[in-house]
Amino acid sequence: MSSLVELAFILVVVIDLFLLASSRLGAAIRTVAIQGALLATLPLLLLTDAHDLGHALVLALGALAVKGIVVPRMMFSAIREASIRREMEPIVGFVPSMVLGAIGVALAFAFSSRLPLPRGEMHPFLVPTALSTVWAGLLLVVSRKKAVNQVLGFLVLENGVFVFGLLLSDFMPLMVEAGVLLDLFAAVFVMGIVMFHINREFSSLDTEKLSALRD
Repeated sequence: MSSLVELAFILVVVIDLFLLASSRLGAAIRTVAIQGALLATLPLLLLTDAHDLGHALVLALGALAVKGIVVPRMMFSAIREASIRREMEPIVGFVPSMVLGAIGVALAFAFSSRLPLPRGEMHPFLVPTALSTVWAGLLLVVSRKKAVNQVLGFLVLENGVFVFGLLLSDFMPLMVEAGVLLDLFAAVFVMGIVMFHINREFSSLDTEKLSALRD
């Protein structure tokens, strides 16, 4: 079981780096869906008390439904409506983005052990993976021009928050965790509406075109 947990954490970090290096929006959406499905397995893989099985199962199913199915379908619908396939000219290039992501991963693993966090039976890869994923999400948000990629960055950032939240899963009521997933769904729904209006007004999802707006 321990090896499966480590493999899941490693794959999450590898996906972070792949997203930073990918220009294809369809592949990026599928990869984020795979990352969401991986994260959905973590509550079950990290389960230490059989009495918490129901709690972990509900959290896993909720994460799978929202992160792995519903949100990716919404994103695919957005790129079909906008008829876009690639991010051609990011603010920060794909290779520099991946290098910055790798530096963030190295720093996360180097400094996570020094953070004043509750230890218990925490897996040593949990906090570094969470910090690395948050960093990758922030990079996607600030370094990409296409609104779709920026929304994907927000999703990756929230995935990092989700991983970090597993550290406190024993102390967080189920309703609070369900509220986090609901907030994610609502935020992506609002972003989908914004992308629709950007595409309708400018026939593009390039957020730089928003500078053309005038009072």
